[in-house]
Amino acid sequence: MNKIKLLTFLVVSLVMLNIGLVCFFVFTNKGFEKRMPKEIIIEKLHFDKQQIRLYEAKIEEHQREIRTLNDSINSTKNKLYQLLNTNTINEAKKDSLIHLISKQQNQIENVHFNHYLDIKSICKKTQIADFTILTTELAQIFSKKPRPRND
Repeated sequence: MNKIKLLTFLVVSLVMLNIGLVCFFVFTNKGFEKRMPKEIIIEKLHFDKQQIRLYEAKIEEHQREIRTLNDSINSTKNKLYQLLNTNTINEAKKDSLIHLISKQQNQIENVHFNHYLDIKSICKKTQIADFTILTTELAQIFSKKPRPRND
């Protein structure tokens, strides 16, 4: 009889613990919520409404530039991969296309860097220290891998 009471107590305890954990994760969104980089930057820099409007305009401009460059890279890659359909590969043409792709990727990195300078220019003097801290986290914020939250 004691074993049955003990097992019943353990089962009930485990069920209640599981329910509690599910409720915790559902109601707090800890561990499940994936915030957009835009939201993280606005929060970390404590942007006001006017700064948010400026930042959103900079985001649109940045996305347009990146989209154009990505389209150009994809077009160049298509030309490169079309070389695979020939019997003899023109090494000079292949090297030229690969070099062009690297130049285009370099342009993307410059656009990203200038975008961060634009973000910095939106900051007030009191926010520059927060921006400095943010710069150490930029690669992690914009990586495609999920990252742990630091709440």
